Amino acid sequence: MKTANIPATNQQFPIGKIICLARNYAEHARELGNEIPTAPVLFMKPASSVISDGEAVQIPDYSQECHYEVELAVLIGKVARNVMAESALEYVAGYGVAIDMTLRDVQNQLKAKGLPWEIAKGFDTACPLSDFVPVGEVADPHNLNLKLAVNDEERQNGCSSDMINRIPQIIAHISSIFTLEPGDIILTGTPAGVGQVHAGDVMKAEIVSVGSLIIPVS
Repeated sequence: MKTANIPATNQQFPIGKIICLARNYAEHARELGNEIPTAPVLFMKPASSVISDGEAVQIPDYSQECHYEVELAVLIGKVARNVMAESALEYVAGYGVAIDMTLRDVQNQLKAKGLPWEIAKGFDTACPLSDFVPVGEVADPHNLNLKLAVNDEERQNGCSSDMINRIPQIIAHISSIFTLEPGDIILTGTPAGVGQVHAGDVMKAEIVSVGSLIIPVS
């Protein structure tokens, strides 16, 4: 069983649902030619897709175009159902760094057919995830610098202030559909600059004050 860890408080949470937001940064939506949504666009990854710092992403043989997307991860610490945005942050246990690995060619083929695209997002190793810092150590989750480099070349550099839907609204929206439970994780979207990685590359993702990941690709 995969766990989400908060080393500062010695807490461990079995990972449950990983609920992800698509198109939550306007520039990222534009770079992929997508419309900016009027409501949060959700998809999910299985807990089995999680890998830790230093573990390798393995590109499936059914894809020729694997992309990185650095994201702020939100760890839920208590049961949340029909939560109001005003109190939503009370349900957060911590924040972490994630890379939403995406098989872009597979995703585009499935989208063109009007089919679900979980196999482009939920394959084994598709969710590199750092440890979490306690919620109280992050003064403002909407003022964080997200960076990702490939082979020491910077590819993404954005700020969580550019989220279209902010964390309280995200939690309120999701909890009106799914009951959120301790160990559930929300991936809040990625800034512009996504691109392809190949076997042999090394990714470094970092969110200042939150954490970092170094992930090889094989």
